[in-house]
Amino acid sequence: MDDQATILHADLDSFYASVEQRDDPSLRGRPVLVGMGVVLAASYEAKAFGVRTPMGVTQARRLCPRAVVVPPRMSAYTAASKAVFGVFRDTTPIVEGISIDEAFLEVGGLQRIRGTPAAIAGRLRAEVRDRVGLPITVGVARTKFLAKVASAVGKPDGLLVVPPGQELAFLHPLPIERLWGVGPVTSGKLRERQIRTVGHVAQVGEAALVAILGPHAGRHLHALAHNRDPRRVRTGVRRGSIGSQCALGRRDRSFEEIDAVLAALADRVTRRMRAAKRAGRTVTVRFRFNDFTRATRSRSMWKASMQTQAILSTARALLADNADLISTRGLTLIGLAVSNLDSDGHQQLELPFDLDAPDVDRLDTALDAVRDKYGSSSVTRAATLGRELGPSVPILSD
Repeated sequence: MDDQATILHADLDSFYASVEQRDDPSLRGRPVLVGMGVVLAASYEAKAFGVRTPMGVTQARRLCPRAVVVPPRMSAYTAASKAVFGVFRDTTPIVEGISIDEAFLEVGGLQRIRGTPAAIAGRLRAEVRDRVGLPITVGVARTKFLAKVASAVGKPDGLLVVPPGQELAFLHPLPIERLWGVGPVTSGKLRERQIRTVGHVAQVGEAALVAILGPHAGRHLHALAHNRDPRRVRTGVRRGSIGSQCALGRRDRSFEEIDAVLAALADRVTRRMRAAKRAGRTVTVRFRFNDFTRATRSRSMWKASMQTQAILSTARALLADNADLISTRGLTLIGLAVSNLDSDGHQQLELPFDLDAPDVDRLDTALDAVRDKYGSSSVTRAATLGRELGPSVPILSD
């Protein structure tokens, strides 16, 4: 491990809500909810009342009756993200984006010309505020894991440096939920055994954690509890999956409506795949239900593809397999992602045994050209006309 804390984790604060407050002065200082049916983002004024994502808007308004609900504007968030990442790249050439609103930066080689990592982080925050008009929190540490924890603890609109040699003193008093991978299920298993803090996890020992959680999770949490994270900040990392998801709200939707949303997601995802020249084999459909539980279903195709119809057909099969679950539990969000991406976009070609079959590659290419020229909504599926499908949000994954 290096002697200096040179890794920055920069994370925009309540990103969507902050963009809305920036663009509409009347919203500043007021509780703001971004979403339609389901809260995609909440300002810190709303979070103070217990509002969290992905909470239903109705429930959120019961907690915070004075909240202002605004529909999401994905184009505005994308533009803001690009501007912020411009600040990141002006700060250091070593930037690893991990989502639309956060990134790791390595600044170890800049000390002679830019000052200490803490000073660089302070200027970065000021630059984001001045150039983009958004608040951002930065954590600084020797490992990526701890830098991300530091930014979470430092929120909102803060700067937190974990000095070398003081990492465990900072980390061990924190609750176990600060560890990557500790969700409600894992947290419940650990708290049942009186393991409540990161320090408790470190004291338990790897063998005991493996017995409680299984080999992968046990070894993973044991390493993090001792701040062992050898990963470096990497540039040029190609995305491991391409996906998008759509919040459906709390009202009941027919299976036909859900299928129309899935088709729209397939159009969006495969268009991005073709633009990136990435073909994929594994199709994953994600569901979130009315009780906020989730399910993920995947299926691999026998050959990699970036064709809309091939990927949509696989996704529809997964949707049909879970129709009973959807009908009994209700659906508030559906997501589609394609993984196992080829690095060069090559697809295995098939002989044209059916000469009368439509040329789907040429059809996809023609539709992409129209949408590139006239906008993504210039060509839509007939099934989506006159329907409010809800906000569609990219899924970013490495």
